[in-house]
Amino acid sequence: MYEWIKAVHVMAVISWMAGMLYLPRLMVYHVEAPVGSIQSATFKIMERRLLKGIINPAMIVTWVLGLYLAWSAFGFKGGWLHGKILLVLILSGIHGYLAGRVRAFAEDRNVKSARFYRIINEVPAVLMVGIVILVIVKPF
Repeated sequence: MYEWIKAVHVMAVISWMAGMLYLPRLMVYHVEAPVGSIQSATFKIMERRLLKGIINPAMIVTWVLGLYLAWSAFGFKGGWLHGKILLVLILSGIHGYLAGRVRAFAEDRNVKSARFYRIINEVPAVLMVGIVILVIVKPF
């Protein structure tokens, strides 16, 4: 059963990361759409559906199965595992921040620039690189 749980965990991680990489990119384009325009309304729908339909469920499955795997296979031991959990906590914080930005856009309260969203778009990718290295290489 362990291999099946790990497989579903990896699928959830892929889904979560896909959403985390796409959502800020949508926001880059949303910034450029005039408030009240059809384009802005479309971006609001896309952002909400991506967050509620893909990113949130994928994060929950990732966490639940990841914690189970960390407990059952490793007993929560290993420096690499502690590092991975720290990076996933940071990724979860970015997730929460982006969820707040979705709310701000939905209420036409965005004050951030397209440049800001281009920069924040890179954060999940950098965290993903660190997580993958920790899981595969287990450097410590």
